[in-house]
Amino acid sequence: MSDLAENRPTQRSQAKADRRAALLEAAAALFAERGFNGVSIEDLGAAAGVSGPAVYRHFPSKQAMLAALLVGVSEHLLEGGTEVASAADGPAGALRALIAFHVDFALTEPDTIRVQDRDLDSLSEAERREVRRLQRRYIELWMEVLATLHPSLSTGERRMRVQAAFGLINSTPHSARVGGTSIDTSAARPVLERMAWAGLNAH
Repeated sequence: MSDLAENRPTQRSQAKADRRAALLEAAAALFAERGFNGVSIEDLGAAAGVSGPAVYRHFPSKQAMLAALLVGVSEHLLEGGTEVASAADGPAGALRALIAFHVDFALTEPDTIRVQDRDLDSLSEAERREVRRLQRRYIELWMEVLATLHPSLSTGERRMRVQAAFGLINSTPHSARVGGTSIDTSAARPVLERMAWAGLNAH
């Protein structure tokens, strides 16, 4: 009985974490489709398979869900980007790893990109500042790698190249919907990686 008792809190915690993740996934999809102001708590609960009031067990408000989504993805990018760059072999390997990491993010989480593009201003001022802080650190991570590869580039040009690469890769969620067709991620991935690499290393 003692082993079962020890496992119960872990199982409950996992179930709670799974429900929270499902709510955030539903939020990303619905906010991307209708915009933050076009979605209700009841809509979010229904999409995740819970009642509207049950959503409040995980998030105090709809805005808190948006904050968890956008701050969370910014944290994920910075932490994941730092990890793949640190594990790579040399600066060229680090840049390729960062490109592959960001392309994977764009292809697997297009709804989150669309929400950030459209609904960032719906966050509180403090939450927007935190997202911007994390985004700046992520950009600086790329710039540091690029500086090692191309020390002659100015800080301004390195920043411009990194932001242009993000613009290219992050356009995927929008281009994927042109004409109502879905993107073939296996075909898009190498194209995006080659184009980003070429742009970042242009002479």
